Amino acid sequence: MFFLSTRGSAPRASFADVLLAGLAPDGGLYLPESWPQLSQDEIAAFKGALYQDVAFAILSRFTAGSFSDAELKQAIAAAYAGFDAPQEGIGNVAPLVEIGEGRFLLELFHGPTLAFKDLALQILGQLFSRALARRGGRATIVAATSGDTGSAAIAALGGLPNIEVFVMHPRGRVSDVQRLQMTTSAHANVHNIALEGSFDDAQGIVKTLFADSEFAQHVGLTAVNSINFARIAAQCVYYFTAGAQLGRPATFVVPTGNFGDIFAGEAAERMGLAADRLVIATNANDIMARALNEGVYASGLSHATLSPSMDIQVASNFERALFEASERDANWTAAAMRDFARTRRLELPGAVLENLRARYSAFASNDEETKAAIASVHKLTGRIMDPHTAVGMAAALKMGRPASPVVILSTAHPAKFPEAVAQAIGEPPPEPAALSGLKNLPERVEKLPGDAALIKQFIFSRLAP
Repeated sequence: MFFLSTRGSAPRASFADVLLAGLAPDGGLYLPESWPQLSQDEIAAFKGALYQDVAFAILSRFTAGSFSDAELKQAIAAAYAGFDAPQEGIGNVAPLVEIGEGRFLLELFHGPTLAFKDLALQILGQLFSRALARRGGRATIVAATSGDTGSAAIAALGGLPNIEVFVMHPRGRVSDVQRLQMTTSAHANVHNIALEGSFDDAQGIVKTLFADSEFAQHVGLTAVNSINFARIAAQCVYYFTAGAQLGRPATFVVPTGNFGDIFAGEAAERMGLAADRLVIATNANDIMARALNEGVYASGLSHATLSPSMDIQVASNFERALFEASERDANWTAAAMRDFARTRRLELPGAVLENLRARYSAFASNDEETKAAIASVHKLTGRIMDPHTAVGMAAALKMGRPASPVVILSTAHPAKFPEAVAQAIGEPPPEPAALSGLKNLPERVEKLPGDAALIKQFIFSRLAP
């Protein structure tokens, strides 16, 4: 299996190359040269299977030539050993729970940091460690996070040899629990930065560092954000498990920030999964809803909301969807991304927009609608949703009742956002054991302005022997 860049100027790469590079050298994002295909019989056979076995069936199609079957199976077993969902079989990692009226929650928060990022980053960490040991050298990982990627990356990579992890979060714009999950890490190879600015500022700095090829090569720079295709590959798996469990096409509603989680749904479809619709659910940071509904992809000011992991105005993975919607026109994609970087606005061509709308719908919801969704589900079912899942539920309610089952991706445990939950139902959710004691641990974090040159200096200072 080989991979190409959405911008067309990078050499073809193996999965191991893609894993360790993150971003393509031409600034584009990697995708497989062609999507591997699964038959309907193969997908149907996933019903009742262990999640780990489905993960192997999917990931092995991407990792061929870079990892042996034995290596991949070992990595998968280690990655998901700590997940604690109470069901057996396919639900032991990502259970699908019916909540009434043809709606289901796909629970993706049973990993070590209680967020969906664990499903991809735990396997990425395992494969990353193996690839780096084989290739030799040192890797410097720089991650921008709106809250959950940082803690999941730390949980996956903290303490590993020959890896330094730098995590930037927007200061004051993540929940207290999200911050503490990052800043209380005791691993010497973990370096937290509280950045002045928004997630988009942090993400822009990551791209600036990658664009400095001399720096990137010198420090062995790589990324674990969803710009790394290994993340997308791992996230495809739970679309297949949910689809197989239902036994018929579903509408997937996905709380959306950086567009990685929902693009994994498109990837699953392109591999053979039958789905009725992919629904983009955004909060007040509605760039993706505006792009789909108005035909113009234009960034604005980032708004702080009750669902901070989605407070994003530039959705990096949208480039992958644009590349596919343009019939893989790398020249157009490269020019469009250059224009957007300059003007922060991209009018989508008619054919591209038509292809996007054939696959996606989009709805935006504000904080009041988010709280109302939490309160409504709690009243009807007794279940407590986190605010990001609630953004998905609000979108599902706006859709009405489609004929197909509606699967809402439940992306985080509500205890990660106790203040938002308390605003909705009058009290915070119960605290799970994984979060107990965090407030009593010392924090290690550096407060820095949103300046790429200063971030580079900070990285050098921590890498010095």
